This record gives sequence, C-alpha cells and structure tokens, in this order.
Amino acid sequence: MVNNINISEALCSTRPIIDVRSPKEYQQGHIPNAINIPLFSDEERAEVGTTYKQVSKEAAIEQGTTLVNPKLLNFIHISKKAAPEGSAIIHCWRGGMRSQSFAKHLSDNGFSELSVITGGYKAYRNYVLDQLEVTIKIKLLGGFTGSGKTYILSELKKLGHQILDLEGLAHHKGSAFGGIGQDAQPTSEQFDNNLFREISKLDRTLPIWIEDESYSIGTVNVPQQIHTQMRSSALIFIDIPAEERATHLVQEYTKVGDHLLADSILKLSKRLGLEKVNLALELLSEKKYYEVALLSLGYYDKLYKKGKNREAARTVTTISRNNTNHYENALALEKLNL
Repeated sequence: MVNNINISEALCSTRPIIDVRSPKEYQQGHIPNAINIPLFSDEERAEVGTTYKQVSKEAAIEQGTTLVNPKLLNFIHISKKAAPEGSAIIHCWRGGMRSQSFAKHLSDNGFSELSVITGGYKAYRNYVLDQLEVTIKIKLLGGFTGSGKTYILSELKKLGHQILDLEGLAHHKGSAFGGIGQDAQPTSEQFDNNLFREISKLDRTLPIWIEDESYSIGTVNVPQQIHTQMRSSALIFIDIPAEERATHLVQEYTKVGDHLLADSILKLSKRLGLEKVNLALELLSEKKYYEVALLSLGYYDKLYKKGKNREAARTVTTISRNNTNHYENALALEKLNL
C-alpha cells in the first residue's frame, strides 16, 4: 500500500527515508540521514531530460522505463537493507513519477507500509527555509583566533547548555587554516539542512550558545536570518593573551603536516604581504611553530578588531582569562549568568 505524507509528518516519523533522486541531486542537498537509492544515474537523468525537452514526455517515459527495468531486482535488494521492516518513506524532487513508481514497485514486491512525500525534496527545502526564519535566543561567544571557542562550546554543552556548533556543521574553522584536518565541506544548501536538523533538536524558547562567525565559513554561508540575529545579539567576548592562544594553535595544528600549513600560509599572501608570508614559511621550515602562530595571530587579531569596531553599537561583555583551559573558561562564562 502506498499513501502520501506531508513533510512535517515525514520528519517526525522514525521510518527510513529513501531518496530516489540522482547522486548529483543528492549531493547538492538532501534530508539528513536519507538513504540515496537513485532511480537514474546522473548521466541517465540528463539523457531522459534531454529526450523530454527535445522529443516528448511519452518518449522520455519510455526511455526511462528501458533504463530502469534492469535495475528493478536490485532496487528491492537494496531497499530491504535500508528498510528491513518493509516500511519506508520515499521521495524524489517533487513527489512525482520517480518516487511514485519506485514506491509502487516496492509495494508490489512485499513492502507493507510505504509513503511518498507530497512535494518531494522541494517541499522539504521550502520547509527548511521557512523554519530558519524563526527567531532564536542567541548567546554569542566571541574571541580572538586561538581562544578555543569551539572547545568552550563543547564544554558548555556538557554543562547542560544548548549550543549550535556552526564550524562543526561547516567542517571548517573559519580561517585560512580552517579546513585542515576537516572532512570535505557540504554545499551551502546541505549546510542549511544540517543546521535546521540541529536547531529542531533544541528548545527555541531557551538561550542557544553560538560562536561569533562571519557570513561565510569556508565555502558555505550562514543563513541570512540566523546571521542577522547573530549580528544583533549581545557579544560575550573572551579575551585570552596572544601567547596562550599561539600555544593552543601549536598544539592543534602541528600534527597535521608542514605542507598543509604552508599551503594555508600561502592563502594569506594578499593579506599578509609577501614579506610576512616568506618569513612565516621560513619559520615553518625551521619548525618554529610558535613564532608562525604569533605572526598569523597578528593578522587575525587586527581583522577581528576591525569587525568588532564596525559593530560598536552592540553590547559587548568582555571576560579576561589567563589561559585556554576550555572547561574552566566555560565555567567562567556560565557564572556570568547573562
């Protein structure tokens, strides 16, 4: 039996979600945890699309059927692994022919409870974008590079506070060195999807700690509404001496390999200037990591101060700390009781 289900009901369900769009569509953006069982490969989808535009809908359907028929048995096999209880939610781009035909095929071959998402992934994206427009109560944590803000957020979470780790979701720490040791970044679309999933787990009536970020984190963008709320939120700035932050950066980055550090330093050529870049590379070749870190912090501290000065009208609470003990710093923030 196949029925229709709206997106809010689908997201509340514990049943497996099967996305039958092509791999490229799935990669661009998908419902988190959805399982991709593509009806067509990327190439096949392009071929059918061309036939639809240049010949006719009927010819495209016939071509699609020819391409799919050899895969039918495999679809059942893979779907049984994805949904061993015989119950699943299916979707394609708009809840049309791909998802309907896939669901019917599974229903005809032993699956007992199947639902197709009305409006498909497009309905999900509209739902996500609408939900990201909702106001949240932000506690914005700022601090110069190397302050360990992400680690402080982790400690705050252990202490029972709500957090949103934007850099964790972006797989990037925001600087030229931010992609080192990280998984490949998601698309901005998928970043939205993952961010919505995390927000949906939180109580929006209670404060949520977020690290102060630029609009862009590596190659992904923070949703405009969320970023606007961040910019208008009071800033809690943790001020740690550069020497301590440099030591923290050395501990964090020296294990990744000098070649990756050198690549990141070169990314700063236009901003640092050739002379400082060459000096940093020379220090790196001599294994003087602490000096490289201090040199880099000189640039990033100026950049952060410039951003703070542009937003001088907002409330800033500064808390001075002597070191990067993340747990102790989290406790200090908690005691502010702001």
